[in-house]
Amino acid sequence: MKTTGRLKWRVEEANNAEEDWVRNMEVLVLKIEDPGCFWVTMKGCGPYIIDEVEYTNLNAEMNQFYDKSYKDVDEVKPLMVEEGQICVVFSEELKCWCRAVIKSIMYYMDHYQTECFLVDYAKNIFVKTKDIRVALEAFMQIPYRAKKCRLYRTKPVTLHIDFCENTAKIVPAKRWDSAATQYFQNLLKAATQIKAKLCAVEDNTFDVFLYGTIKDEKVCINDDLVSKNFACFEETKENTGSSADYQENLTSLSVESLPVKTVNPALAFRPVLFQEKVSTDLETGLPVSSFFLKETYQRSCTHLSGSTASNSQNLGEERNFVFLSNKIEPSSVLETAPLFDNLKKELTQKKHLGPNFAESYCWPPIAQGCDVVAISDHGNDPFLYIPPILTLLQLGSCYKALPNISGPLALILCPGWKKAQLVFELLQTYERCCRQLHPMLIILGQKREAALSVKIRECEVIVTTPYSLLRLFEHHSLLFCRLCHLVLDEVEVLFSDAAEQVFTILDCYKKDISEDYSVHQIIAVGARWNKHIARLIKEFMNGPYIVITTIEEASIYGNVQQVVRSCMNSERISVLLKILDFTHNNLQKVLIFTNTVNEAEMIHKALKNNSIFSLKLHKESEFNFKYIIEQWTKKSNSGTHVVLVLTDDCMQYLRITDATCVIHFGFPSPRIFGQRLRSMSDNFCNVIKDSSVDQEYTKARSVILLTENSECHELGILHYLQHAEAEIPPELHDFTAKMLEAEEDQKFSRPLCAYLKTFGICKNRTVCPDRHQINLQIDVPQNIPDKIKQTPGYVTILPLHIVNATNYFGRIVDKQEDQYTNLAEEINEYFKKPGNKISVKNVEKLAFYGLCEKTLFHRVQVVEIFPKEEENLFFNVKIKYIDEGRTSQVQSYHLLQLPARFQCLPPQAVEFIVCKVKPIDNEIEWNPKVTSYICHKIKGKLHEAKIVHTLGNTAWVDPMVRLTRLSGFKMSVNEYNVRSEILSTGLGTDNPEHITQLQLCIHSKVLDHTKNLKPLSIKEDTAGPENASNPQNMSIQENSTENCNTSKIILGNHPCDGVAQTKEAEDSSLHQRKCFYPEIKWFQNEETVTVKVKIASVADYKCEFSKQKVVFSACSGDKLYLADLELHQYILAEKSTCVIKDKEAVIVLMKEKKGAWCKLLKNKNLHVSFDFEHWEDFEDKSPFSVGTKKRWCTAAVSEECTDSSEDSGTESDERNILVYQG
Repeated sequence: MKTTGRLKWRVEEANNAEEDWVRNMEVLVLKIEDPGCFWVTMKGCGPYIIDEVEYTNLNAEMNQFYDKSYKDVDEVKPLMVEEGQICVVFSEELKCWCRAVIKSIMYYMDHYQTECFLVDYAKNIFVKTKDIRVALEAFMQIPYRAKKCRLYRTKPVTLHIDFCENTAKIVPAKRWDSAATQYFQNLLKAATQIKAKLCAVEDNTFDVFLYGTIKDEKVCINDDLVSKNFACFEETKENTGSSADYQENLTSLSVESLPVKTVNPALAFRPVLFQEKVSTDLETGLPVSSFFLKETYQRSCTHLSGSTASNSQNLGEERNFVFLSNKIEPSSVLETAPLFDNLKKELTQKKHLGPNFAESYCWPPIAQGCDVVAISDHGNDPFLYIPPILTLLQLGSCYKALPNISGPLALILCPGWKKAQLVFELLQTYERCCRQLHPMLIILGQKREAALSVKIRECEVIVTTPYSLLRLFEHHSLLFCRLCHLVLDEVEVLFSDAAEQVFTILDCYKKDISEDYSVHQIIAVGARWNKHIARLIKEFMNGPYIVITTIEEASIYGNVQQVVRSCMNSERISVLLKILDFTHNNLQKVLIFTNTVNEAEMIHKALKNNSIFSLKLHKESEFNFKYIIEQWTKKSNSGTHVVLVLTDDCMQYLRITDATCVIHFGFPSPRIFGQRLRSMSDNFCNVIKDSSVDQEYTKARSVILLTENSECHELGILHYLQHAEAEIPPELHDFTAKMLEAEEDQKFSRPLCAYLKTFGICKNRTVCPDRHQINLQIDVPQNIPDKIKQTPGYVTILPLHIVNATNYFGRIVDKQEDQYTNLAEEINEYFKKPGNKISVKNVEKLAFYGLCEKTLFHRVQVVEIFPKEEENLFFNVKIKYIDEGRTSQVQSYHLLQLPARFQCLPPQAVEFIVCKVKPIDNEIEWNPKVTSYICHKIKGKLHEAKIVHTLGNTAWVDPMVRLTRLSGFKMSVNEYNVRSEILSTGLGTDNPEHITQLQLCIHSKVLDHTKNLKPLSIKEDTAGPENASNPQNMSIQENSTENCNTSKIILGNHPCDGVAQTKEAEDSSLHQRKCFYPEIKWFQNEETVTVKVKIASVADYKCEFSKQKVVFSACSGDKLYLADLELHQYILAEKSTCVIKDKEAVIVLMKEKKGAWCKLLKNKNLHVSFDFEHWEDFEDKSPFSVGTKKRWCTAAVSEECTDSSEDSGTESDERNILVYQG
């Protein structure tokens, strides 16, 4: 075998023979990863060669020392381990103690485990941290036997195709391909002798020219790889010649182009393999390693829907899982993808890296015109279907037989206007490389005129939503006549929010399909499986390709039966034995997963004692992989069973995929759960789950043992089980409810959820980062004048910053004396003088400054300070206009010093939300058309609004109207109502439950904080010009006098003198809530008072007792009840009780002193009355004389009769009370 262009090797004359030897040493290859990474050991004799005998003696000494010499093992255990640390570990394969370097530290269930590199053998092994020993200095005197090498200046290449220039050429690559590595291995395997010439040492790696003697011919391995186009020589900085010179250098390198760096081998042969030094304290178990912290964070944040965070060993496997109903040859490279050439060129110019894993399986069947269902982590990415759809639409011959009328060829249904906008923009971007498709984005409201005005001419692609399409279809009945491709984007969201509408569209599409036309295709893509997809496939698709790249979703499609068995931790073995029922004749392969080695041993022993043959596998067991695999894979008759007990860290070695049952003896984390399910992937049914099919026919089954100790990951597992429609035990529900509550508590410092404020509900509450309950410190009303809080009603507001159609920032304007108007005039007068415009030198976060905008000056607050860029003299800051509510970004030199007198007036910006209106079609965001229309209508104009609720800096208003004063008349008329204007666009609809839903969310905090109540005054909600308040609608508002202990109930305009009661609210008593006061009846005997609170179906309640007060709160249905009873006499709080019965709560108060009470409450209350049904019971059971009994009862009755006579016109049932706790 002859080499082409043999290397001319020239080196400066060495000063001694040692350097000569360094450049001509015989080596033995230990390990090969690729030509850029392999390990060797030196052979023969030389100045720096250590004889193999010395290494043998070293191993013998180490074995003797670590096995026998030290009886106290703790003395040779390291206190800490760190990445890059030199240590000694025992190799099971080599049966000896070896020197090693720690590469990484990982956590497996109940112990730390390290990956170690054996520096004398070039092997990687996994060792528990408890089995690591300290490397004594005496054992580190001789150099490492294994040396890491790479071919000097020899780089990998690949074939690059340039679609723009229609050229193909070999270019340098970042990694070696498998063919080059295989050829390199074959060369070294065929060589009878291998020598290396050392050129340099960089990053603890030897750069060498490698020579092999093959069939008595000396071959330069570097040169041979280049000549076979597996590699190229790297051009040096010194080489600045012509391309011809460079081509010459590719075959023959000179000393000038390959400078040789003299190396001291005594130092070079002791490489420091891993530089990073990060410790882990083994005594406390506290990880300090950044790698470990990253892994721990990933494990804690992984959810079942994602499965993206995993350790390095399983990452590739999890990403590359795919479940297919039909065989698909994936297209993983853009050059071979089934797309037309112009589109490939466009994608290349856009720097598109090519199809990802999901796209590589989705593009081929879509491009062939087949029906496709794709469920993937990337299921919300339109690129799953847009490129192949555009390719299909280029084939004009497919559509020649269609009717010659106007109508789209492709219809893309999106779950909302925002996603539809994104898809439409992508179509516009890539349309220029296709024939003209004239795509249309159609979003229609409820106005009939909008649908009639739509003209579909020459449009071949429509992007819309289900609701908009049905409105359009009412007036364009031929819409589906030419339709060939129907795409359901985010199919699980479509079926969740608009299942009825989607199936109506599918029915219309199916009716218009004609057998004469060849292409009829339905594509459904999403991130999660949905039960309606089964019906979609059965009724509307023809032999679809199912592509699922997430194991959890594949298990739902594959009809894996999910079973949850709850038991005590001590009962798990007995429950396990009951689950292992092998009575039926089917072949069963059962995997029992444990979290610890002890559990695995315990189960194996229990199965053996019960005559159940089983295999076991864990890190500490003496196992034979070959035997276990043979037992698992051997052909068995029906009725036989194989049971394997193993720990999770052994899954990667076995790669089992044909298990019929997985038993989670150790409760899994969401990530581990998915990996365990993968063990059954061969038995996932390739049929759609049918409710008529009995579960006993299910091929695969997953059984979870739930115990009192299973607390770590129940929330993620619960979400998956709910998604899989599994039967969930109450124990799991109860605990996860507490975990959800704990998660909400962790968000306590976050802002109140914007969706909750704007619409009264948050659809994605479990993943929403903001809080959904009251924070008593944050939600104190701000920037709202005291007199408005004391007398809520109509105010004048000035919207200045429009966030969306119902959410604005602005000011409350005092028509009599507006302090801000006076302040703004003073600020502008002040800054008009040039000497007062003093720029700020040191900008501080949260400080107040002045800012000139056009001709006006504003008060602003610095919210964030950005780092200064190198080129700029100034830095950017994010500011908030404290009197308008908007934010902006300016450079620091624009900020002006603001005198203290201009900072005295508090920030004036208030957030306003228009109530009882929301977007149509279950949208969660307003269409920009509505926002733009409302912004133009209201911005900078005075409006009259009625404040119905306040929290923090937010005021809910209904109505909000624009008044116009008639000239010449002392009267005004409503020019428009903002809510009505939104509804008139057709893109908004009524939301009557807005405030009620908001208050229900707030209600949970009312119950939890009833013991921290403050005095409130009860006042009627001020009636406005549009709607007079119901006399039963009363507002409880905090008394402005801090020491006030009484308050008045005002009905209409007539205060009821003497009818007063102290009300208290929670710590935040600055918030406004809507409550109901329940009907209460009471009776007594000598020792107790019985109070009956009439409430049906109490879902949650709280009853607090004190010496002279009872506070009862409860929830029934969607109503919140609150009764604050200040008692006439003292009670024994610790002996008083509250019991819930069918339609009432029974409160028994133990009197401090025996005797009769003439009345129950200190102050009279409309809703409290004496229970006459117990009049006789009282007389019969009382031990006192008849005369005394009658006097006690008469006093109580007279009190109630007086109340009744005073309020004869008022019903005594529950009252709708608006509570101002602000």
